[in-house]
Amino acid sequence: MAQVKIIAVGKLKEQYWAAAQAEYLKRLRPYLKLELIEVPDLPGPERMSPAEEEQLRTKEAEAIARFIDARDYLVALDVAGKQFSSPELADFFRERDLNGEAVTLVIGGSLGLAADLVHRAKLRLSFSKLTFPHQLFRVMLLEQVYRACKIGRGEPYHK
Repeated sequence: MAQVKIIAVGKLKEQYWAAAQAEYLKRLRPYLKLELIEVPDLPGPERMSPAEEEQLRTKEAEAIARFIDARDYLVALDVAGKQFSSPELADFFRERDLNGEAVTLVIGGSLGLAADLVHRAKLRLSFSKLTFPHQLFRVMLLEQVYRACKIGRGEPYHK
C-alpha cells in the first residue's frame, strides 16, 4: 500500500474545511496509508520586512523538517513548480509506489516555504499560477490525491 505524508503549516480553523478534510481522509483510507501532520503557523507582525518573513519561513521549515525522513520522496508545493494533469499525478504516485518510495508533500503557511526546504525537495509541484489560501489548498491537495488514486486503479471519478 502506498505511503503518503502531508505536512502542513497551521490548523484548519473553520469547520467546513475540517469537514472536507475529514471526508477526503476517509475516502483515501482504502487506497493508501496517509499521515497528516500539522505544524504550528507561527505568528508575525501584520507588516513584516522581507528579512522577518524569511526568518518566519525558516522557523516553520525547522518544524517541518522534524517530520521528513531522509528516504522520503519530498515534494514541495510551490506556485513556481511543475504542473501535472490529474492522470500525470496518478502516474507520479504509481511510480513512487512501484519504487517503494514514501511521498511527503509539504504545504507552507501564508508566506510560503523557506528556500532551503524548496531546494531540498525532489519535486516542486504547482497546481496553478494562482495563489490559494493554505487551508483551501490542503483540501484541494487531498482531493487531487484521491482523484489520482481512483485514476490509478482505473475506477470512475466524476469530471
